Amino acid sequence: MNDTSGVVFPLTADGVRSTSALGRAVVADALSGADAVGARAAEHETNWRGGYIAHFRRLIEAGLPSASAAQGIAADGLASLHNRMPVRTDDHEYTLTEALRQRAEPPLETAVVSGEGDPERELVLPYRGSRLKGDALARQLDRWVESGVIEGSCAEAVRMVMANPDWLDLSDVRLVTFGAGAEMGPVRAVLRWGGNITAVDLPQPGIWRSLMDAARRYAGRLHLPVRPGDGSLDARAGADLVGQLPAVTQWLARLDGRLVLGNYAYADGAMHVRVAVAVDALTSYLADERPDTALSFLATPTDVFAVPAEAVEHAVQSYEKRSKLRLIRRPLKILSAGRLLQRHYVPGADPGICDSLVPQQGPNYALAKRLQRWRATTAAAAGHTVSLNVAPPTRTRSVMKNRALAAVYAGAHRFGVEVFEPGTANTLMAALLVHDLRNPQPPREHPWMDDAAEAAHGGLWRTAYAPRSALGLAGIVGITGART
Repeated sequence: MNDTSGVVFPLTADGVRSTSALGRAVVADALSGADAVGARAAEHETNWRGGYIAHFRRLIEAGLPSASAAQGIAADGLASLHNRMPVRTDDHEYTLTEALRQRAEPPLETAVVSGEGDPERELVLPYRGSRLKGDALARQLDRWVESGVIEGSCAEAVRMVMANPDWLDLSDVRLVTFGAGAEMGPVRAVLRWGGNITAVDLPQPGIWRSLMDAARRYAGRLHLPVRPGDGSLDARAGADLVGQLPAVTQWLARLDGRLVLGNYAYADGAMHVRVAVAVDALTSYLADERPDTALSFLATPTDVFAVPAEAVEHAVQSYEKRSKLRLIRRPLKILSAGRLLQRHYVPGADPGICDSLVPQQGPNYALAKRLQRWRATTAAAAGHTVSLNVAPPTRTRSVMKNRALAAVYAGAHRFGVEVFEPGTANTLMAALLVHDLRNPQPPREHPWMDDAAEAAHGGLWRTAYAPRSALGLAGIVGITGART
């Protein structure tokens, strides 16, 4: 898919498709109702790639005074994206709404791969070479809570799934996984448990061979979109959401049963925004057409969150009493003009603001992930079941190919942050999805509380230091450790 067809960025007055111009405009639109000063600041930001972090933090802070303010920011941000990003074909440009209703010829067909294994009926979590279950898993949850790696509500949700193993069988719903091949997605866990997966991912044979092998090995059923023809299944499977939005929409609309739409898609750079907008447009359309539709998202831990007072107090105590860096903290702060090892929170803050945005990931990543939180907020307010959980820092391929981030992850444990392996993280997050579907809760008093519930942030919320003020040192520690 090229830059000028499918879901694309809008043209500026200069005739270019600028990711920075879109980011500025969407953030300004989102803030316009709640924070007019913040909206103007975003609109006039001259260095968006360097300055976006402050504006994404402001999106959270401006929504804190009331639930209606947070919901307004989410709704206005989504409306801005949907109004601004068109869908282009060779000879026409459509709005997202118009594109969803275009007829695709030939339509996608469905193939089904059924598993040959026996379904797992007990929650088992792979962790550091072991397979934790029962008492061993319960003890690990306790250790994570005590060390601040996950929130207590996360452990409680997992324990509830452990106590209700029949919940693991998701064969009664249609779990649609956008980005089915993603390392952080729930596909393999749900297949092990005997569930139904409707998979959407790019038409790349390697992705589909891996998914079909997993489906045959486990107990569930894999439903995949295929192009008509006589070629091998892996060669005909898949669809490009950015370029084939009408075809995917029509294919999913024909499915029976209750839909659970899970967005796990990832792409590099600007393409991530295009994919996220395509998925969101499709999600919004199907949720409107089918009111019982549920939504699922994984929030990145490297974002801005309002966090509960208990997390703030844990971090304050770590800063004042437990940090092993207390002896060198002052000299480092002096040498760095205050940039290194800053206190994470003002003592007593309720809620506190955990700003874990990572400059290396860039504004496109931030916008794509914030879009998902906006959709979760608006969908929950409209009465849909929503599972949005903060996932832990994880050694996925997409992260580890960035040398700077890989070094930071290698040294993160020195600052109280645990980085997970993909198998541990995706099984844990799949268990939280099961909990949210089987034990749905009404929206809490404020959307920030929904974002914070069941968070498995890896320790980023409870570390003694503001994350960006420790990133450089973590990277140095990681590089040094890798060489010794």
